[in-house]
Amino acid sequence: MRTADELYAIEQAQVEVDHHTPTAGAMIGHILSNLLLQQLKLNQARLTLSGNAQLFANQALSSMYHETQDQFDELNQLMLDEGEAIPTTTTEFLAYTFLHEDGALKYADAETVLFDLAKAIDDQLMFVTRGIALADKENKFALAVFLRQLEGWLKHQRQQIQLFLGHDVREGLDDEDEDD
Repeated sequence: MRTADELYAIEQAQVEVDHHTPTAGAMIGHILSNLLLQQLKLNQARLTLSGNAQLFANQALSSMYHETQDQFDELNQLMLDEGEAIPTTTTEFLAYTFLHEDGALKYADAETVLFDLAKAIDDQLMFVTRGIALADKENKFALAVFLRQLEGWLKHQRQQIQLFLGHDVREGLDDEDEDD
């Protein structure tokens, strides 16, 4: 019988292979990590925004925060149902996320904080669309269906933030891509 350390080492070796292939499971590991960091970003914003943005934070961002928690849990379960490895440690989440935290944002103006959230959601969509394609290719239809729903939900959240800021849905988001 293998030890817990041996089983974890085997899992991590497979995760490394999957990330270089890439597979749906590997891409969804990034999505899960992004969702976890999104929860932290939403929590920071909803607890620190003030002024006119506080009402938006209390309603929209609180709803997003709780829905993100539910999506994180549901996607983890779907991954386990498929026999896929899921990130479970802080080290794994930090290694797989492509979102960035900034403690100073809690002191920034509402427009900066909210636009940072819109950009983070936009960044997540890149991984979600890749995850959909990989899940379809691997015939992991439950994952593909969930990711399609997540894609629509993320787009709606991005649009709601952009509307609150008085922006068009893509305003300011494509500028960064042109520099890459």
